[in-house]
Amino acid sequence: MVRERPKPVTLTDAAAERVRALMAREGKGFLRVGVKNGGCAGMEYTMDYVTDPAPLDERVEDQGVEIVIDSKALLFLLGSQIDYEITPLHAKFVFRNPNQTDACGCGESVTIIPVANAS
Repeated sequence: MVRERPKPVTLTDAAAERVRALMAREGKGFLRVGVKNGGCAGMEYTMDYVTDPAPLDERVEDQGVEIVIDSKALLFLLGSQIDYEITPLHAKFVFRNPNQTDACGCGESVTIIPVANAS
C-alpha cells in the first residue's frame, strides 16, 4: 500500500473561499505561493494568481483551489497553512509556517529555516 504524501501547503476554509473568489474575478487558474529575500527579518511570503504553472513548480490541490509552489520555496513552506483573517483593522492572508523562526514587528517580513530532511 502506498502512503499518501501530506500536502506541503494547505488552506483554511476562509482562505480557500477568498482565493476562489479572487481567482474567479481575475480569471486565473492557480494560486502561486513562494518566498523571496527581503524585509528586515530576511524573507517575505509571495502570492500571485497565474494561468499556467512554471515547469518546476510543485502542484497541490486543496479545497478546490489549485496551488503551485515555487520550487525554490518548497523547503521553506513545507507544512504551512494559509489563512485569511478579517479584523476591524485589516483583511489579509496569513501564513502559519512551522519553519518560521521569527518575524519583524509589522509581520510582513519573516525568518524561515528550510526543512533539512524532507522525505
